[in-house]
Amino acid sequence: MRQKRIVLINDVTGYSRCSVAVQLPIISAMAIECVSVPTAILSINTYHPGYFFDDYTDKMNDYIATYKNMKLEFDGIVTGFLGSAKQIDIVIDFIKYFKHQNTFVLVDPVMGDHGKLYPTYTVKMQEKMRELIPYASIMTPNLTELCALLNIEYPNRIPDFDELFKMCKQLSSQGPKMIVVTGISIDDEIINFVYEDGKDYQIIKAKRIGADRSGTGDVISGVIAGKYLLHHDFYQSVKAAVDFASKCIDYSQKIGAHNHLGLCFEPFLKEL
Repeated sequence: MRQKRIVLINDVTGYSRCSVAVQLPIISAMAIECVSVPTAILSINTYHPGYFFDDYTDKMNDYIATYKNMKLEFDGIVTGFLGSAKQIDIVIDFIKYFKHQNTFVLVDPVMGDHGKLYPTYTVKMQEKMRELIPYASIMTPNLTELCALLNIEYPNRIPDFDELFKMCKQLSSQGPKMIVVTGISIDDEIINFVYEDGKDYQIIKAKRIGADRSGTGDVISGVIAGKYLLHHDFYQSVKAAVDFASKCIDYSQKIGAHNHLGLCFEPFLKEL
């Protein structure tokens, strides 16, 4: 019997603890084999001037062909930053080819935050990202991304829980049976809204610690993917992710780590 295996379709950033650089060690720490398909290569994340960026779109199909020829099988497929409409098509083809009956697909729709989409996100890409929705088992949008996926205006106030439930139900009807709306900031708390098809919603709160940190979403999606594959239920997986991220953020804050250099997660890997 082979080891459990997850594939990450995300960018590879050399310095700044985000994307594959955090997801791979986190998932590996849970004794799950981790494979990657790069969507782009960066020297450092885009918050920092002078970053190197290499778009991997035109190389992805040849890269993936190796895995097809080897007849690799995956228990989980996790998608993150996708840099072009063409990449979304490639990811859909990847899922169609590699997803089997027991393979879950976690889509982290890295599109924007604080009510604004990232500059890379054109209208065409928003529409393309919606085409990924039917293939997802789990989605981890923030509120900005949830609105973009549903093609509705970002609200001028935080929706109440009943409104969030309706929004998640609308998204779930298109595909994903499990959704967590991450990072909703209310006063001194961060709210994570957990939706599962056919169940009541659940809320996981965390104390807000300092300013937003780059890579937090990647840490959370990595822990969720690993725990879920290890047969934790969805709520338990999200709770483990939020608790782990909070611990890492608290430590990062205490040692004065730069907010745009991610979460100092390394001291806590053995706790996963």
